[in-house]
Order: sequence, then structure tokens, then C-alpha cells
Amino acid sequence: MNAFDLSGQCALVTGANTGLGQAIAVALAHAGADIVAVGRSAMDETEANIAPLGRRFHAIKADLSTTEPCARIIEEARDLFGRCDILINNAGIIRRQDALEFSEEDWDAVIDTNLKVPFFLSQAAARVMVQQGRGKIINIASLLSFQGGIRIPSYTASKSGLAGLTRLLACEWASKGINVNAIAPGYFVTNNTEALRADKERNSAILARIPAGHWGEPQEIGGAAVFLSSRASDYVHGVVLPVDGGWLAR
Repeated sequence: MNAFDLSGQCALVTGANTGLGQAIAVALAHAGADIVAVGRSAMDETEANIAPLGRRFHAIKADLSTTEPCARIIEEARDLFGRCDILINNAGIIRRQDALEFSEEDWDAVIDTNLKVPFFLSQAAARVMVQQGRGKIINIASLLSFQGGIRIPSYTASKSGLAGLTRLLACEWASKGINVNAIAPGYFVTNNTEALRADKERNSAILARIPAGHWGEPQEIGGAAVFLSSRASDYVHGVVLPVDGGWLAR
């Protein structure tokens, strides 16, 4: 089990204030990592969950709708912890509207946050990881990296693009000791899915297709994140790993 031990490593998680980001940060802390949490809002709850584990925790407030803070975020993490071992690109947004009515403003907002920022944050992190000789980058993709969906054109485009970007960066950086992979969550209980869960018809249709029979709870994604962050996955490159209760298998 030592291959899964993250002791002494610094893990940077974006969007760690709630939901999947918070669950991933806590799981990595359980595995031994110190955590740098990045987001717009306070991350007091995340810190409270990590504090009893004895890990170091640092919050960075940043607007991840723009690439402006990317270099600063990585520099701050490295200055504080002396290194940057793991980057989890989790922060993301979604806008819902029929494709016939979808606005350019909503298109740009989602593409910038979900695709442009993860690339430039990964670029900044990889420059540090190359100097260290190793690192792990995990992008949080989606089932919409594989499927079309409805009424979320920019979200589908961004997550499909993120899956492609994951493979490209893996091809370029594997030889430099950096693993780039992605996790594609299924239908989880998060803020992004609140509208779907509140719609009785859509909720029933979604549940009927999930072999596991329930919406995912955030903590159920932690194991995949620990695996892809650890030495256990050193020969895993460019994978988009579904954690979906069997959704894509049906």
C-alpha cells in the first residue's frame, strides 16, 4: 500500500470549497498530502475537514474565470511548500440553454473556466514539475467528454476538449516524468446537478440508467483521485477514467 502514500507531497486542488473538489482534497489529505485549495469563496469547511488529519492546509483566493492568476497560484504554492507535486483541475461552471438560444457570453465563460484556465494552470505547474523530475496532473472531465448531452453546448465542448487536452499533454510530458490523466465523474450530488435532481422526470430517467442505482456521493470519487495522484499510477498516462456507477457501461 506504500505506493498510494502521498506523505510529504503538495497537492493543489481548484474549486475545493465544496462538492467534488472538497472531497478530492480531503481524500488526498487522508493519503498524506498537504493541500493548497484554490477558489473564489472561503474554504473554511474544507480546512475544518482536513485539520484533524494533521496535514498542512493553505487557501488561495482566485478568480479562475481568467488565466491571470495561474502563474501566481503555482508560485505561491511552491514558495510555501517548496514544491508542487499534484494538480487537480476541478473548478468548473455550467450554463444551461437550448443551442438555438445559447449566448456567446455563456459560451466564452464556460470555455474559459473549464478549458482555457486548466491548460495554463497545467502549463505553470508542469514548469515546476519538470524541474522536480516528476508530477501528477489530473483534469476533472465529465461523462460529456464521451456523450453529447442536451442544453449544455459549451459545457460539452469544454469537457470534450479537456479529454483531448489530457491526451495531448500526456504525450508531451510523459517522458518528463509527469503523468497527465483525467477523471470523468458521472452523476454526483453537487451544486452543478441540483437542477437535474430537482426535476422529477429527469431525476428518475437518470437513476434508471445508473447500474449502481444511486447518484454518486462526493466521497466516492476520492479513491480514483488518490490512485492517479500516487506512485501506483506511474505507468498510467492519458487516461480518462469514468467514475460513474456504471453509466457508460449500459
